[in-house]
Amino acid sequence: MKKENPFLTPTYIEATPITDKENPLESMMHRFDVAAELIGLDEGLYNYLKTPIKQVIVSVPVVMDDGHLEVFEGYRVIHNDIIGPSKGGIRYAPDVTIDEVRALAAWMTWKCAVANIPFGGAKGAVKCNPQKMSKGELERLTRRYTANMLDVFGPDRDIPAPDMNTNEQTMAWMMDTYSMHMKRTERAVVTGKPLILGGSAGRREATGRGVMLVTMTAMEKIGLKPKQSSVVVQGFGNVGSVSAHLLQQQGCTVIGIGDVSGGYYNKNGIDVDDAIAYCAKHTTLEGYKKAEKISMAELLELECDVLVPAAKEDQITAKNARKIKAKIISEGANGPTAANADKILVEKGILVIPDILANAGGVAVSYFEWVQDRMGYFWTLEEVNKKLGEMMVDAFNNVYDTAKKHNTTLRIGAYAFSIDKVAKALIVRGIYA
Repeated sequence: MKKENPFLTPTYIEATPITDKENPLESMMHRFDVAAELIGLDEGLYNYLKTPIKQVIVSVPVVMDDGHLEVFEGYRVIHNDIIGPSKGGIRYAPDVTIDEVRALAAWMTWKCAVANIPFGGAKGAVKCNPQKMSKGELERLTRRYTANMLDVFGPDRDIPAPDMNTNEQTMAWMMDTYSMHMKRTERAVVTGKPLILGGSAGRREATGRGVMLVTMTAMEKIGLKPKQSSVVVQGFGNVGSVSAHLLQQQGCTVIGIGDVSGGYYNKNGIDVDDAIAYCAKHTTLEGYKKAEKISMAELLELECDVLVPAAKEDQITAKNARKIKAKIISEGANGPTAANADKILVEKGILVIPDILANAGGVAVSYFEWVQDRMGYFWTLEEVNKKLGEMMVDAFNNVYDTAKKHNTTLRIGAYAFSIDKVAKALIVRGIYA
């Protein structure tokens, strides 16, 4: 028997849509403001928690392969370190902005708090186009950026990780550069490293596994049976492909997938492992013949039980929210839903598992990696997955209970839970003056 969704008609929901033009910082602050008002956050604490504690902008000179000098701009924003050292990824992208980095840093604070991880939030970026750079140029960029951030990074201060267009190799270069300056091998300064350098088993699949875990928990809450449920996944990188694979393993039928080449639909189901193998061979899904080619907009609007947006920010906005037909949206990406779409999705009765909960599996296993590096003892994949499962289910239940308590959405419940936790930690620590 299908269970009633307790969040279909909350008496307290997100306020009026903000602007026609989406901005990740505005979206984050909009949700922060709603949750802060809901829990009655003190004005002084509000001002403290809305503002990053440190923002660093550096020039990153790199001698390119042809001998000319190129200067890139690098960022690191530390949003918060009240509960512990700050944690967050480094992305390389030509269109990255400081506002985007600020928003992502704040999201990391709330994500760590939601998952009960003793870290604060940070994010870093370098404004560059890695697709147009050689491996040697990327190594020199990474090492100079790391050297410029020596006063910021540290295993007890600020711990980077991979993000968009960065990977295990990037983290290996960062760890080595930092270690050379410290004159000792410091494995815990970054996470997401290769296993041979102190990485954790299960790290690559962690975000996608976390998406699967909270999605299955939400499906159980509202009475959706996996074997009778259809799934659409937008984005087929690490998070999207792993989410699709694991949801299919649980019995769900994956009817739609998509990447930069477009969307692919098969009403009878797509063999996710086959699509992953095709993508590995051809780089993208372009030319995949075992599903009908559709647009990315059509992919998002497919009728399904679960939609996993695992691509970029602001994929669901006020412009297309009314066309979304999923029962559950599980946000694999950071900020895939603009704030101006929240109220529409509530009105449509769609249960949204917010990004700061749904994709917290990555930072959870990053935390496990940091712990293992610090003690010099490493867990098996089974141990990592067991601990991750317990952490993600506990996090979902905390958010679910908070949302029910305040009669609000899971998104605002997640923000309320995390803001309240960080605020209480700040009160206990006090303000040093």
